[in-house]
Amino acid sequence: MLRGIHNTEAVWSCNRMLRFKQNWSSFHNMLNIPSQSFPAPSSQQRVSPSAQSGRNKVSLKPGHSLMDWIRFAKSGKDLTGLRGRLIEVTQEELQKHNKREDCWTCIRGMVYNVTPYMDYHPGGEEELMKAAGIDGTDLFDQVHRWVNYESMLKECLVGRMTTKAATASKAIILPSSPTGLAPPAAGPPPPNKDSQPRYDWFQTDATVHLAVYTKRKIPSSGCVTVDLKMGILRLEVLLGKLSYMIHLDLAHEVEENVSVHTAFSVGKIQVTINKKTRGQWTSLGQPLEFHNTFLCKKNRGPFYRDCTLVSKMEVTHNTHVFRLQLPGGTVMHVAVGKHVYLKAIIEGTEIVRPYTPVDQNLVPVSSPSSHESDLYLMIKIYPNGVFTPYLNSLQMGENISVSGPEGTFSLRLLRDVTHLYLLAGGTGFTPMVRLISLALREVDTIRTTKLLFFNKQEEDILWRCQLDDLAANDERFQVEHILSEPSASWTGRKGRVDETLLNDLLIRPHGSKCYVGVCGPSAFTEQTLGLLKQLCFSEEECHAFKG
Repeated sequence: MLRGIHNTEAVWSCNRMLRFKQNWSSFHNMLNIPSQSFPAPSSQQRVSPSAQSGRNKVSLKPGHSLMDWIRFAKSGKDLTGLRGRLIEVTQEELQKHNKREDCWTCIRGMVYNVTPYMDYHPGGEEELMKAAGIDGTDLFDQVHRWVNYESMLKECLVGRMTTKAATASKAIILPSSPTGLAPPAAGPPPPNKDSQPRYDWFQTDATVHLAVYTKRKIPSSGCVTVDLKMGILRLEVLLGKLSYMIHLDLAHEVEENVSVHTAFSVGKIQVTINKKTRGQWTSLGQPLEFHNTFLCKKNRGPFYRDCTLVSKMEVTHNTHVFRLQLPGGTVMHVAVGKHVYLKAIIEGTEIVRPYTPVDQNLVPVSSPSSHESDLYLMIKIYPNGVFTPYLNSLQMGENISVSGPEGTFSLRLLRDVTHLYLLAGGTGFTPMVRLISLALREVDTIRTTKLLFFNKQEEDILWRCQLDDLAANDERFQVEHILSEPSASWTGRKGRVDETLLNDLLIRPHGSKCYVGVCGPSAFTEQTLGLLKQLCFSEEECHAFKG
């Protein structure tokens, strides 16, 4: 399947059929494992309070970090107890392995011996034992949707369940536009009561134009991602929880650059591609996998492309803004509230982390900023971590794999909202950056936007000057800095998130409609969501971000 392709030059230089097959490892091929989407098919940005409440991180023993696990898994030890054999596992056999010293679990039809992983699991033994001897897919999805378990646990693979494999998610296959015929006459799209998108194309001697009619308004931050490489065009339009895709092997050679123009109010997207040789095409090209399909985004796995690190700017003593340049054939509109995944192979294991793009500044000079060719990611470096030290070691001009936009946050959630409260812990500030700008510049109903920013010390506060300047110059914006380990000279609020503090700061004026966004370390997010529930904020009034 397309979703797993790592878009390097080597992969794209293979023949066109091989470009769209997934690079499974040899043991997966041997078992004829069906393709699985990554992250999990139910991957989403929003985390409900009920899901969050089930997760508790524990303090791991020394020598049991993620990197320690990676090294242990690569040590050559037999982690399955089967001496390298792969077996088919019945339901009855799986149920036998339900003890701490002998623990198997099943994730999407594959059985893993997780006994060696017990002491390395951040959620602790108790959490892992909830899936002992049973199908743990649903439990896994509740808290680990974006983790690539296939890479993390591949040395623990016992084999495949003998039960019937789950059927692939069914896509809506739309009536094909005339890819093999002469382009249709120019003009407005025919009337169609159906809400499903459609596309047409037309051309000049020098260009090809692809028009997508989404049949709904498009947010100003955009919703389209286009990748063009080696004559393969992949276009994805995110429409709420749905994804519309065009995927074509173009009929003739083209320049590897595209331009995208969006008519936001009418929902039209036009992609322009330059031909390498002037002339008329008799067809647009051949359809590839998932071409002209419309399905739930959670059932369509991420697509990665290599982006280039072009600059790194210090924000605080341990946080930087990484500027990543998209390839020449890629245009990516990351809507407000969405995140992307960064992926790297570290010591032979694929590691993935979610990050939310920010603008160059808290209040951009121009609007919107989503159509730039660069991504700006504000990332804290953890010296003892696995992924961020690797990222920090990248030299200018080196590449990192970046997915398209992910997440279920929708601007419709802000409809008629009058008071927007944003609670951020540390780099959980990143999803709030573009939300603040949007609320102040584009959402007329929001009268007050208040940021409650939780940090340890003054030196940890991200973009403090910009935040304070914005609060001083715009009466609709307020910021409260709360420090847990302040210096003696600190005169602001002190402490951690608790019911009393939230009760004081989250005001519900009569006749108002409030909405609360939360992001931060998992413990902060879980505790905050629980407190909001105690303060009678409904689940519909809260959103927890990842990245």
